[in-house]
Amino acid sequence: MLRRLATPTPLRPLRTSPPDVLAAWHFSRGASGSRSQSTAHARRARTTRQPALNDLTHRKAQAEAVSGELPSTPVGPPTGFGGLGGGGANGVRDAVLTTVIGVVVLFTGGIVYMAWYKENVLKKIEKAFAAGYDPALELAKNAIKKPPETPEPAVDANGELEWDLEGPWTQHLRREEQDLIDRIVQGHEVGHYFILLGPKGTGKTTMVLDAMQAVQAEGVAMCDAHPDLEVFRLRLGKALNYEFNEDTQTGLFQRRDPREGGPALDIERALNKLEKVALRHAKNTGKPLILILNNVHYFNHDDDGRNMLLQFQQRAEAWAASGILTMVFSSDDSWPFFVMRKNASRMHVVSVYDLSAKDALTATMRMRLNARQKRPESADVLRQVVEIVGGRLTYLGKATKAPDMVVHARHMLAVEKAWLLSQIGLIPDCDDDVMDEQKWSSCSWLLLREFVRRREADVRRKREEVERGEAPAEELDAIPLPRIPYYECRQIMTRPDFLDELDRKNIIAIDINHDVTPDSWLILHAAEEVVGEDGFDDLLDGVRDRVDEIESLHRTRELTVRAISGVRRVPLGPPPPSRSLPLTTHVRSSRTSTRATASGSPSTKAAPAWSSTASTYLNIFLPLSDKRDAHSVSRVQPSPAPRVLSV
Repeated sequence: MLRRLATPTPLRPLRTSPPDVLAAWHFSRGASGSRSQSTAHARRARTTRQPALNDLTHRKAQAEAVSGELPSTPVGPPTGFGGLGGGGANGVRDAVLTTVIGVVVLFTGGIVYMAWYKENVLKKIEKAFAAGYDPALELAKNAIKKPPETPEPAVDANGELEWDLEGPWTQHLRREEQDLIDRIVQGHEVGHYFILLGPKGTGKTTMVLDAMQAVQAEGVAMCDAHPDLEVFRLRLGKALNYEFNEDTQTGLFQRRDPREGGPALDIERALNKLEKVALRHAKNTGKPLILILNNVHYFNHDDDGRNMLLQFQQRAEAWAASGILTMVFSSDDSWPFFVMRKNASRMHVVSVYDLSAKDALTATMRMRLNARQKRPESADVLRQVVEIVGGRLTYLGKATKAPDMVVHARHMLAVEKAWLLSQIGLIPDCDDDVMDEQKWSSCSWLLLREFVRRREADVRRKREEVERGEAPAEELDAIPLPRIPYYECRQIMTRPDFLDELDRKNIIAIDINHDVTPDSWLILHAAEEVVGEDGFDDLLDGVRDRVDEIESLHRTRELTVRAISGVRRVPLGPPPPSRSLPLTTHVRSSRTSTRATASGSPSTKAAPAWSSTASTYLNIFLPLSDKRDAHSVSRVQPSPAPRVLSV
């Protein structure tokens, strides 16, 4: 019925047919008329078409609503690019055009967004090298200082001063390395990259921060290393103001996560972006950027840590050759230097040591004045403090805070001695479970005892020169720490692999000349007190003998064979399944030789099973009277009084 209403039959005009259908039927029948009549019919058809179509669409919608079906055609006049009555062809064309336009707009928008995002990333990295941005410098600037209105220094419960030092130690003494670091940070040292090497607390980081503060960190970025490379990735991103594509909106259209490749791949992406920024900066300013990696010894001394150092070193070599960026590495331990020197061609090493006795005395005096103590200290007290703690700036800063500097310096020495004994203390009668630890401790004390002996020899020789008048008396206080070449330390310790562990624990220090020294004067004085105790040499020798005894037990097996009447040769090893011998196996062997001795004492121990550890057969010839074949061993009974052989 609906189809009959929607499609009028042109051959049988009805009264209910619309005028335009009647006009078409008359035209098909060959009705002739004037041009004006046809035009009039077409005009009437156009004026009456819309109500008829609306009526049909409305009836169809009512029928679909009654049947509960969804409308197949929208209610209303059909529209499209072709005007009224677009038809099915126009709908397909509209859908195709809409899809094409949407894809073009999306593709164009994606290209524009990616171009904007990449440019924005470079601008953000440029902002990281702008003046006053560096987070490390902000932390250094916001250090708490003593209020100027405080009349007297506050003392805490431990007797230490609070709010006493109002700035870095460089306000008391400017080190000679500071000038070189200032030139590096200012961008005047081009064509090289540098590594600052020295013990902990000598002032490497402080000098770098002072140089950055002088230029407001313009063109400088600083990042601290970390054993976990994921944490280091975040720290590097914070220093460079780089988000590793984590803030992009294109993640919805990516198959893989950008972080799937690991931290090394993300850091490589960051270095690629940094290289573009460095090229742009060098072209605009004519100066290189400065990237500082602080405490690279925090990287694990394994393949991942060494690969990360190599990754940065390759970039440092290329950037130094082009003059667009200068990298500065800082380390307390020596292993990063030994790793990097194999591939280094443009690397310069800046060694930072403790202050000399004269400079340490001057710095201590100025630090003490800055502490604003009521009681002035004499030169003898200051000299005594320097003699105990040495020229390590960290230790001097702690000693000058206390009301009684000498007492506090001795307290620091006692703490250092207790820590040293907790790390490499000797155990006289140790168990075999701690043999490896005691082996390391005993070898370490061999080296420390040699340091103490050489220190005593240097002091004795210097005193003889002073007594002969060949040297002034002041040189007795200026004797440096004893130095031993690296190869001699290997010979003294008899183990070359223990030196790196001592360096990581800050017990010794290794410089670029491969000379080994105690890490500080506190370590040397603590070793002097331990070595000077009564019976130390006997204790050390006893521990070493105990270690040798345990090692010999691990290398020794004893074999006790019960002599069987009529057996001429006994195979050592798993016996064949058809043989069962009541023999006692107890093997004693050594590295150098294997001996067989006969004993007439009977064996009183129970006879265990054959040892399964023997992999070869050893023929033991017994002087027995009964010469029977060895294949008849299974039928032989043991002798009442067996003889024991130790092999």
